[in-house]
Amino acid sequence: MSGDARTPPRGAAPYALYQFGTSGAAVAVATAVTHLLDVIKIRLQMQLAGQRGNLVGMGAIFTQMVEREGPRSLYLGFAPALTRSLIYGGLRLGLYEPCKHVCSYAFGSTNFAFKFASGVVAGALATALTNPMEVLKVRSQMSTSRTSTIGVMREIVSEEGVKALWKGVGPAMVRAGCLTASQMATYDEAKQVLLMWTPLEEGFQLHLMSSCIAGTAGTLVTAPIDMIKTRLMLQRESKGARVYRNGFHCAYQVVLTEGVKSLYKGGFATFARLGPQTAITFVACEKLRELAGMSAI
Repeated sequence: MSGDARTPPRGAAPYALYQFGTSGAAVAVATAVTHLLDVIKIRLQMQLAGQRGNLVGMGAIFTQMVEREGPRSLYLGFAPALTRSLIYGGLRLGLYEPCKHVCSYAFGSTNFAFKFASGVVAGALATALTNPMEVLKVRSQMSTSRTSTIGVMREIVSEEGVKALWKGVGPAMVRAGCLTASQMATYDEAKQVLLMWTPLEEGFQLHLMSSCIAGTAGTLVTAPIDMIKTRLMLQRESKGARVYRNGFHCAYQVVLTEGVKSLYKGGFATFARLGPQTAITFVACEKLRELAGMSAI
């Protein structure tokens, strides 16, 4: 490795290791900080499924969980969430730049459309590989029995079959593709615009401002898809009560029975989690890349 902080590690294998390692570590740090907000978001999304009625807010959900299930309930599903973030985060962020380079080589351009397309491919591939961990995380977050992650997996496989571990993979891939695209492409473009039109230079302030813009864009794009994904993942087919046939049917039923606004159920909790998570992820990733001798995103 060169003494220049901006010189990447030599060799394809070391560079790939640094690329995925810094990305995975950054997402894991962000996940650890914001996990309790993810638990609250899941509980909000599952309120009054298929029914009408008064919805409980973030504060009430938080209080109910602490009173009825104890403070530890706020970190339900933490083990699969952290494991998934290391692998999924490394793949999702790590694949973005190679995809962007392919577009540059094939089409001679890396405009916003190609950046968005690169994010879609990276996010979708990462989710297809890690969906079982997401299912385990969501099921654990809705459980009140303190069953271990391994216990939850055995229960799913024995009652619903191995295929249940890929339940909701379609909407999950769409969400991850849209999330990665909106976050990475927006962050990439925001950095370029801020560097061009403001006195900001490469560093913490630029990374923080760009990541805040990316977090807002990511929330607006993915909140409805995330809600549909959660409903599908929590649907237990072995109970004979398969309410939703697929993602489109789920969206239709939610709009029909709960109203259009219900597609953004838990939206504030999603932003409260995704905003800080995006900021922490990009700031941490940029710093780790700098320490590893890699160029900025």
